[in-house]
Amino acid sequence: MRRSAGLAVLVAAVGLVASACGNGVIDKSTDGVPPAEATGTLRVLLPSFPASNDGRKEFAKVVADFSKKYPKMKVEPDFATYNNLNEKISTSIAAGIPYDVMVTGVGWVQPFAAKRIFADLGDFGVTPDVIKSKSVGALIPAVSYQDRIYAYPLLADARAVALRISAFKEAGLDPNDPPTSLAEIKVAAEKLTKRDKDGNITRSGFDLAGATSFRQPFVTFLASTGTPLYINQEPNFNNEKGLETLNWIKSMINNVQKYGQQNAAQQPLVYSGEAAMGIVGGAIDCSEKGLGQATCDDLKFFRFNSGKEIEYVGGDLASIGSRSRHKEAGFAFIESLTQPATLDAMAKLNKKLPAYKDAANSPQAKSNPLSKFVAEGLPFAVNENSPPSNWLEMRFNFDSQLTQAVLGQKDPAKVLANLAGQSR
Repeated sequence: MRRSAGLAVLVAAVGLVASACGNGVIDKSTDGVPPAEATGTLRVLLPSFPASNDGRKEFAKVVADFSKKYPKMKVEPDFATYNNLNEKISTSIAAGIPYDVMVTGVGWVQPFAAKRIFADLGDFGVTPDVIKSKSVGALIPAVSYQDRIYAYPLLADARAVALRISAFKEAGLDPNDPPTSLAEIKVAAEKLTKRDKDGNITRSGFDLAGATSFRQPFVTFLASTGTPLYINQEPNFNNEKGLETLNWIKSMINNVQKYGQQNAAQQPLVYSGEAAMGIVGGAIDCSEKGLGQATCDDLKFFRFNSGKEIEYVGGDLASIGSRSRHKEAGFAFIESLTQPATLDAMAKLNKKLPAYKDAANSPQAKSNPLSKFVAEGLPFAVNENSPPSNWLEMRFNFDSQLTQAVLGQKDPAKVLANLAGQSR
Protein backbone atom coordinates (compact mmCIF):
# COMPACT_ATOMS: atom_id res chain seq x y z
CA MET A 1 0.00 0.00 0.00
CA ARG A 2 2.81 2.42 0.80
CA ARG A 3 4.35 2.02 -2.64
CA SER A 4 1.03 2.54 -4.42
CA ALA A 5 0.33 5.62 -2.34
CA GLY A 6 3.80 6.96 -3.13
CA LEU A 7 3.13 6.60 -6.84
CA ALA A 8 -0.19 8.41 -6.55
CA VAL A 9 1.44 11.26 -4.69
CA LEU A 10 4.21 11.41 -7.28
CA VAL A 11 1.77 11.73 -10.16
CA ALA A 12 -0.04 14.56 -8.39
CA ALA A 13 3.16 16.24 -7.28
CA VAL A 14 4.89 16.44 -10.65
CA GLY A 15 2.00 18.55 -11.86
CA LEU A 16 2.97 21.11 -9.25
CA VAL A 17 6.59 21.44 -10.32
CA ALA A 18 6.05 24.58 -12.38
CA SER A 19 3.60 26.25 -10.02
CA ALA A 20 5.40 25.36 -6.79
CA CYS A 21 8.84 26.36 -7.97
CA GLY A 22 10.59 28.15 -5.14
CA ASN A 23 7.81 27.78 -2.59
CA GLY A 24 9.24 27.02 0.83
CA VAL A 25 12.85 27.26 -0.30
CA ILE A 26 14.71 29.81 1.80
CA ASP A 27 18.30 29.41 0.65
CA LYS A 28 19.72 31.66 -2.03
CA SER A 29 21.45 29.90 -4.89
CA THR A 30 25.11 29.12 -4.31
CA ASP A 31 25.78 28.24 -7.96
CA GLY A 32 28.56 30.47 -9.20
CA VAL A 33 29.60 31.37 -5.65
CA PRO A 34 33.15 30.33 -4.66
CA PRO A 35 32.79 27.10 -2.60
CA ALA A 36 34.64 28.55 0.39
CA GLU A 37 32.08 31.36 0.59
CA ALA A 38 28.91 29.40 -0.14
CA THR A 39 26.35 29.14 2.65
CA GLY A 40 23.04 27.37 3.02
CA THR A 41 21.77 23.84 3.53
CA LEU A 42 22.31 20.93 1.15
CA ARG A 43 19.38 18.50 1.41
CA VAL A 44 20.28 14.93 0.51
CA LEU A 45 17.99 11.91 0.24
CA LEU A 46 19.65 8.53 0.22
CA PRO A 47 18.90 4.91 1.19
CA SER A 48 22.57 3.95 1.05
CA PHE A 49 23.43 4.44 4.73
CA PRO A 50 21.50 2.10 7.07
CA ALA A 51 20.01 3.38 10.30
CA SER A 52 22.83 2.08 12.45
CA ASN A 53 25.81 3.52 14.29
CA ASP A 54 28.10 2.28 11.53
CA GLY A 55 25.86 3.82 8.87
CA ARG A 56 25.80 7.22 10.55
CA LYS A 57 29.55 7.08 11.20
CA GLU A 58 30.32 6.47 7.53
CA PHE A 59 27.92 9.21 6.42
CA ALA A 60 29.67 11.66 8.75
CA LYS A 61 32.91 10.94 6.87
CA VAL A 62 31.24 11.91 3.59
CA VAL A 63 30.06 15.19 5.11
CA ALA A 64 33.55 15.85 6.45
CA ASP A 65 35.04 15.34 2.99
CA PHE A 66 32.43 17.61 1.40
CA SER A 67 33.09 20.27 4.05
CA LYS A 68 36.70 20.54 2.97
CA LYS A 69 35.44 22.22 -0.20
CA TYR A 70 32.22 23.78 1.18
CA PRO A 71 33.13 24.62 4.80
CA LYS A 72 30.18 26.96 5.44
CA MET A 73 27.40 24.77 4.06
CA LYS A 74 25.29 22.46 6.20
CA VAL A 75 24.21 19.01 5.08
CA GLU A 76 20.73 17.84 5.98
CA PRO A 77 20.38 14.09 5.38
CA ASP A 78 17.17 12.13 4.94
CA PHE A 79 17.98 8.44 5.38
CA ALA A 80 15.18 6.93 3.32
CA THR A 81 14.54 3.32 2.36
CA TYR A 82 13.52 2.07 -1.06
CA ASN A 83 10.03 1.54 0.34
CA ASN A 84 9.45 5.23 1.05
CA LEU A 85 11.78 6.86 -1.48
CA ASN A 86 8.98 7.71 -3.96
CA GLU A 87 6.85 9.20 -1.24
CA LYS A 88 9.63 11.41 0.10
CA ILE A 89 10.62 12.74 -3.32
CA SER A 90 7.04 13.49 -4.35
CA THR A 91 6.22 15.11 -1.01
CA SER A 92 9.26 17.36 -1.27
CA ILE A 93 8.14 18.47 -4.74
CA ALA A 94 4.62 19.24 -3.56
CA ALA A 95 5.98 21.18 -0.59
CA GLY A 96 8.31 23.22 -2.77
CA ILE A 97 11.35 22.14 -0.79
CA PRO A 98 13.27 19.94 -3.26
CA TYR A 99 16.19 17.72 -2.41
CA ASP A 100 19.54 18.78 -3.83
CA VAL A 101 20.94 15.25 -4.11
CA MET A 102 18.84 12.10 -4.47
CA VAL A 103 20.00 8.50 -4.55
CA THR A 104 17.62 6.11 -6.30
CA GLY A 105 17.88 2.78 -8.09
CA VAL A 106 17.89 1.21 -11.55
CA GLY A 107 14.63 1.98 -13.34
CA TRP A 108 14.06 5.25 -11.47
CA VAL A 109 16.18 7.62 -13.55
CA GLN A 110 14.07 7.61 -16.72
CA PRO A 111 10.75 8.50 -15.01
CA PHE A 112 12.28 11.33 -12.99
CA ALA A 113 14.41 12.64 -15.85
CA ALA A 114 11.37 12.66 -18.12
CA LYS A 115 9.49 14.72 -15.55
CA ARG A 116 12.46 17.10 -15.26
CA ILE A 117 13.07 16.27 -11.61
CA PHE A 118 16.71 15.24 -12.19
CA ALA A 119 19.37 17.54 -13.64
CA ASP A 120 21.52 16.67 -16.65
CA LEU A 121 24.95 15.69 -15.30
CA GLY A 122 26.48 16.54 -18.65
CA ASP A 123 26.68 20.07 -17.28
CA PHE A 124 29.31 18.72 -14.88
CA GLY A 125 31.26 16.81 -17.49
CA VAL A 126 29.67 13.41 -16.86
CA THR A 127 29.43 11.48 -20.13
CA PRO A 128 29.01 7.80 -21.01
CA ASP A 129 32.77 7.64 -21.63
CA VAL A 130 33.45 8.98 -18.12
CA ILE A 131 31.23 6.31 -16.55
CA LYS A 132 32.72 3.62 -18.76
CA SER A 133 36.26 4.58 -17.73
CA LYS A 134 35.62 5.12 -14.02
CA SER A 135 32.55 3.09 -13.12
CA VAL A 136 30.43 0.16 -14.37
CA GLY A 137 29.84 0.62 -18.07
CA ALA A 138 26.90 -1.78 -18.07
CA LEU A 139 24.98 0.71 -15.91
CA ILE A 140 25.12 3.45 -18.55
CA PRO A 141 21.61 2.65 -19.89
CA ALA A 142 20.29 2.74 -16.31
CA VAL A 143 21.57 6.31 -15.75
CA SER A 144 20.63 7.64 -19.18
CA TYR A 145 17.56 9.23 -20.70
CA GLN A 146 17.41 10.46 -24.29
CA ASP A 147 21.19 10.15 -24.65
CA ARG A 148 21.93 12.26 -21.57
CA ILE A 149 23.29 11.19 -18.18
CA TYR A 150 21.12 11.94 -15.15
CA ALA A 151 22.80 9.87 -12.42
CA TYR A 152 26.18 8.55 -11.34
CA PRO A 153 26.53 4.92 -10.16
CA LEU A 154 27.51 4.42 -6.52
CA LEU A 155 26.81 0.76 -5.82
CA ALA A 156 26.13 -2.31 -7.95
CA ASP A 157 23.54 -4.73 -6.59
CA ALA A 158 24.24 -8.01 -8.36
CA ARG A 159 22.48 -11.39 -8.44
CA ALA A 160 23.86 -14.87 -9.05
CA VAL A 161 22.54 -18.42 -9.13
CA ALA A 162 23.61 -20.93 -6.50
CA LEU A 163 23.39 -24.70 -6.22
CA ARG A 164 23.92 -27.14 -3.37
CA ILE A 165 26.77 -29.46 -4.31
CA SER A 166 25.48 -32.26 -2.08
CA ALA A 167 22.00 -32.12 -3.64
CA PHE A 168 23.45 -32.33 -7.13
CA LYS A 169 25.58 -35.33 -6.29
CA GLU A 170 22.64 -37.03 -4.59
CA ALA A 171 20.58 -36.58 -7.77
CA GLY A 172 23.38 -37.87 -9.97
CA LEU A 173 24.14 -34.45 -11.44
CA ASP A 174 27.56 -32.87 -11.88
CA PRO A 175 27.88 -29.70 -9.74
CA ASN A 176 30.96 -28.73 -11.76
CA ASP A 177 28.84 -28.59 -14.90
CA PRO A 178 25.76 -26.67 -13.77
CA PRO A 179 22.77 -26.10 -16.03
CA THR A 180 22.71 -22.55 -17.38
CA SER A 181 19.99 -22.41 -20.03
CA LEU A 182 16.30 -22.35 -19.15
CA ALA A 183 15.77 -25.77 -20.71
CA GLU A 184 18.70 -27.30 -18.81
CA ILE A 185 17.65 -25.71 -15.53
CA LYS A 186 14.13 -27.11 -15.79
CA VAL A 187 15.39 -30.65 -16.42
CA ALA A 188 17.80 -30.46 -13.49
CA ALA A 189 15.27 -28.77 -11.20
CA GLU A 190 12.72 -31.52 -11.78
CA LYS A 191 15.33 -34.13 -10.84
CA LEU A 192 16.29 -32.16 -7.74
CA THR A 193 12.75 -31.58 -6.48
CA LYS A 194 11.74 -33.76 -3.56
CA ARG A 195 8.14 -34.66 -2.63
CA ASP A 196 6.43 -36.50 0.21
CA LYS A 197 4.18 -39.53 -0.28
CA ASP A 198 1.25 -37.21 -0.99
CA GLY A 199 3.13 -35.37 -3.74
CA ASN A 200 3.78 -32.21 -1.76
CA ILE A 201 7.09 -30.49 -2.49
CA THR A 202 9.46 -30.86 0.46
CA ARG A 203 12.55 -29.49 -1.32
CA SER A 204 12.30 -27.14 -4.26
CA GLY A 205 14.39 -27.89 -7.31
CA PHE A 206 14.79 -24.19 -8.07
CA ASP A 207 13.97 -21.07 -6.06
CA LEU A 208 12.73 -18.23 -8.27
CA ALA A 209 13.66 -15.56 -5.71
CA GLY A 210 10.75 -16.22 -3.39
CA ALA A 211 8.21 -17.28 -6.04
CA THR A 212 5.90 -14.34 -5.36
CA SER A 213 7.17 -11.52 -7.60
CA PHE A 214 8.15 -12.46 -11.12
CA ARG A 215 9.25 -9.13 -12.59
CA GLN A 216 12.97 -9.42 -11.89
CA PRO A 217 13.14 -13.16 -12.71
CA PHE A 218 11.36 -12.45 -16.00
CA VAL A 219 13.80 -9.64 -16.83
CA THR A 220 16.72 -11.90 -15.91
CA PHE A 221 15.61 -15.01 -17.79
CA LEU A 222 14.60 -12.98 -20.84
CA ALA A 223 17.97 -11.24 -20.91
CA SER A 224 19.71 -14.62 -20.87
CA THR A 225 18.15 -15.27 -24.29
CA GLY A 226 19.79 -12.10 -25.58
CA THR A 227 16.55 -10.12 -25.34
CA PRO A 228 16.58 -6.89 -23.27
CA LEU A 229 13.27 -5.89 -21.71
CA TYR A 230 13.32 -2.41 -23.29
CA ILE A 231 15.32 -0.78 -26.06
CA ASN A 232 15.33 3.03 -26.11
CA GLN A 233 12.24 3.12 -23.88
CA GLU A 234 10.35 0.82 -26.28
CA PRO A 235 9.06 -2.62 -25.11
CA ASN A 236 11.04 -5.58 -26.41
CA PHE A 237 9.28 -8.47 -24.65
CA ASN A 238 6.01 -8.93 -26.55
CA ASN A 239 7.60 -11.45 -28.89
CA GLU A 240 8.51 -15.13 -29.20
CA LYS A 241 11.32 -14.96 -26.64
CA GLY A 242 9.15 -13.11 -24.16
CA LEU A 243 6.37 -15.67 -24.45
CA GLU A 244 8.80 -18.59 -24.17
CA THR A 245 10.29 -17.05 -21.04
CA LEU A 246 6.95 -16.40 -19.36
CA ASN A 247 5.69 -19.87 -20.18
CA TRP A 248 8.90 -21.33 -18.76
CA ILE A 249 8.32 -19.54 -15.45
CA LYS A 250 4.74 -20.81 -15.48
CA SER A 251 5.99 -24.36 -16.04
CA MET A 252 8.25 -24.11 -12.97
CA ILE A 253 5.79 -22.80 -10.37
CA ASN A 254 3.98 -25.56 -8.48
CA ASN A 255 6.14 -28.02 -10.41
CA VAL A 256 9.60 -27.52 -8.89
CA GLN A 257 8.61 -24.80 -6.41
CA LYS A 258 5.37 -24.06 -4.64
CA TYR A 259 3.96 -20.62 -5.40
CA GLY A 260 4.73 -18.13 -2.64
CA GLN A 261 7.31 -20.31 -0.91
CA GLN A 262 9.47 -18.34 1.50
CA ASN A 263 11.16 -19.08 4.81
CA ALA A 264 10.79 -17.12 8.02
CA ALA A 265 14.14 -15.40 7.56
CA GLN A 266 13.19 -14.40 3.97
CA GLN A 267 16.57 -15.67 2.84
CA PRO A 268 17.27 -17.59 -0.37
CA LEU A 269 15.98 -21.12 0.08
CA VAL A 270 19.18 -22.63 -1.30
CA TYR A 271 21.03 -21.33 1.78
CA SER A 272 18.81 -23.28 4.17
CA GLY A 273 18.69 -26.38 1.97
CA GLU A 274 14.98 -25.85 1.25
CA ALA A 275 15.93 -25.55 -2.42
CA ALA A 276 18.65 -27.27 -4.40
CA MET A 277 19.20 -24.29 -6.72
CA GLY A 278 18.08 -20.70 -6.77
CA ILE A 279 18.64 -17.01 -7.34
CA VAL A 280 20.72 -15.36 -4.61
CA GLY A 281 21.95 -11.86 -3.76
CA GLY A 282 25.45 -10.48 -4.04
CA ALA A 283 27.09 -11.38 -0.73
CA ILE A 284 27.24 -14.25 1.72
CA ASP A 285 28.42 -14.52 5.32
CA CYS A 286 30.42 -17.71 5.84
CA SER A 287 31.18 -17.03 9.50
CA GLU A 288 29.54 -18.92 12.34
CA LYS A 289 27.28 -15.89 12.84
CA GLY A 290 26.14 -16.34 9.26
CA LEU A 291 25.66 -19.53 7.28
CA GLY A 292 28.80 -21.20 8.54
CA GLN A 293 31.72 -22.53 6.53
CA ALA A 294 30.19 -25.98 5.97
CA THR A 295 27.19 -24.48 4.17
CA CYS A 296 29.39 -22.14 2.14
CA ASP A 297 31.55 -25.07 1.08
CA ASP A 298 28.42 -26.82 -0.20
CA LEU A 299 27.51 -23.89 -2.48
CA LYS A 300 28.60 -23.28 -6.04
CA PHE A 301 27.68 -20.17 -8.03
CA PHE A 302 26.94 -19.77 -11.72
CA ARG A 303 25.22 -17.46 -14.22
CA PHE A 304 22.30 -17.89 -16.59
CA ASN A 305 23.07 -18.45 -20.26
CA SER A 306 20.31 -19.27 -22.75
CA GLY A 307 22.38 -17.88 -25.57
CA LYS A 308 23.93 -14.99 -23.66
CA GLU A 309 25.77 -15.15 -20.34
CA ILE A 310 24.21 -12.56 -18.03
CA GLU A 311 24.13 -11.31 -14.46
CA TYR A 312 21.26 -9.17 -13.19
CA VAL A 313 22.63 -5.95 -11.66
CA GLY A 314 20.71 -3.16 -9.97
CA GLY A 315 22.34 -0.39 -8.00
CA ASP A 316 22.34 2.88 -6.10
CA LEU A 317 22.51 5.90 -8.41
CA ALA A 318 23.14 9.52 -7.36
CA SER A 319 21.33 12.43 -9.05
CA ILE A 320 21.05 16.19 -8.61
CA GLY A 321 17.62 17.76 -8.30
CA SER A 322 16.76 19.94 -11.28
CA ARG A 323 15.27 22.58 -8.97
CA SER A 324 18.17 22.60 -6.55
CA ARG A 325 19.67 25.99 -5.78
CA HIS A 326 22.94 24.27 -4.95
CA LYS A 327 23.67 22.16 -8.03
CA GLU A 328 27.43 22.77 -7.94
CA ALA A 329 27.56 21.88 -4.25
CA GLY A 330 25.35 18.87 -5.02
CA PHE A 331 27.85 17.57 -7.55
CA ALA A 332 30.67 18.14 -5.07
CA PHE A 333 28.73 16.00 -2.61
CA ILE A 334 28.39 13.26 -5.23
CA GLU A 335 32.16 13.48 -5.74
CA SER A 336 32.55 12.86 -2.00
CA LEU A 337 30.18 9.91 -2.22
CA THR A 338 32.24 8.38 -5.02
CA GLN A 339 35.57 8.38 -3.19
CA PRO A 340 36.81 4.76 -3.28
CA ALA A 341 36.99 4.45 0.51
CA THR A 342 33.42 5.75 0.81
CA LEU A 343 32.13 3.35 -1.84
CA ASP A 344 33.91 0.49 -0.08
CA ALA A 345 32.22 1.37 3.20
CA MET A 346 28.81 1.70 1.53
CA ALA A 347 29.29 -1.63 -0.22
CA LYS A 348 30.00 -3.38 3.07
CA LEU A 349 27.05 -1.73 4.81
CA ASN A 350 24.63 -2.73 2.03
CA LYS A 351 26.14 -6.07 0.97
CA LYS A 352 26.59 -4.70 -2.54
CA LEU A 353 29.59 -3.88 -4.71
CA PRO A 354 31.31 -0.50 -5.11
CA ALA A 355 30.50 0.75 -8.59
CA TYR A 356 34.03 1.66 -9.50
CA LYS A 357 36.08 0.26 -12.34
CA ASP A 358 38.10 -2.33 -10.41
CA ALA A 359 35.27 -3.67 -8.25
CA ALA A 360 36.62 -7.21 -8.63
CA ASN A 361 39.58 -6.20 -6.46
CA SER A 362 37.53 -4.28 -3.91
CA PRO A 363 37.54 -5.23 -0.20
CA GLN A 364 33.92 -6.34 -0.53
CA ALA A 365 34.73 -8.68 -3.44
CA LYS A 366 37.58 -10.17 -1.44
CA SER A 367 35.48 -10.59 1.71
CA ASN A 368 33.34 -13.55 0.59
CA PRO A 369 33.09 -15.96 -2.35
CA LEU A 370 29.71 -14.74 -3.61
CA SER A 371 30.76 -11.09 -3.82
CA LYS A 372 33.92 -12.19 -5.62
CA PHE A 373 31.85 -14.15 -8.12
CA VAL A 374 29.36 -11.37 -8.90
CA ALA A 375 32.15 -8.78 -9.10
CA GLU A 376 33.83 -10.84 -11.77
CA GLY A 377 30.48 -11.00 -13.56
CA LEU A 378 29.87 -7.25 -13.81
CA PRO A 379 30.89 -7.26 -17.51
CA PHE A 380 27.81 -9.46 -18.06
CA ALA A 381 25.47 -7.04 -16.25
CA VAL A 382 21.88 -6.67 -17.43
CA ASN A 383 18.71 -5.11 -16.04
CA GLU A 384 15.61 -3.45 -17.47
CA ASN A 385 18.02 -1.65 -19.82
CA SER A 386 16.23 1.60 -20.84
CA PRO A 387 12.68 1.56 -19.46
CA PRO A 388 9.97 4.08 -20.36
CA SER A 389 9.12 7.19 -18.40
CA ASN A 390 6.20 5.40 -16.69
CA TRP A 391 8.41 2.60 -15.36
CA LEU A 392 7.67 3.22 -11.69
CA GLU A 393 4.05 2.43 -12.46
CA MET A 394 4.95 -0.38 -14.84
CA ARG A 395 6.96 -2.18 -12.17
CA PHE A 396 3.77 -2.94 -10.28
CA ASN A 397 1.86 -3.75 -13.45
CA PHE A 398 4.52 -6.35 -14.26
CA ASP A 399 4.37 -7.87 -10.79
CA SER A 400 0.59 -8.26 -10.77
CA GLN A 401 0.03 -9.25 -14.39
CA LEU A 402 2.93 -11.70 -14.65
CA THR A 403 1.63 -13.40 -11.52
CA GLN A 404 -1.81 -13.75 -13.12
CA ALA A 405 -0.20 -15.38 -16.16
CA VAL A 406 1.96 -17.72 -14.09
CA LEU A 407 -1.04 -18.87 -12.03
CA GLY A 408 -3.12 -19.51 -15.15
CA GLN A 409 -5.56 -16.69 -14.47
CA LYS A 410 -4.75 -14.86 -17.72
CA ASP A 411 -3.34 -15.88 -21.09
CA PRO A 412 0.45 -15.22 -21.12
CA ALA A 413 0.42 -13.82 -24.66
CA LYS A 414 -2.35 -11.37 -23.80
CA VAL A 415 -0.53 -10.33 -20.63
CA LEU A 416 2.62 -9.46 -22.55
CA ALA A 417 0.60 -7.58 -25.16
CA ASN A 418 -1.16 -5.62 -22.42
CA LEU A 419 2.12 -4.74 -20.70
CA ALA A 420 3.66 -3.65 -23.99
CA GLY A 421 0.67 -1.39 -24.67
CA GLN A 422 0.85 0.09 -21.17
CA SER A 423 4.58 0.82 -21.62
CA ARG A 424 3.93 3.48 -24.24
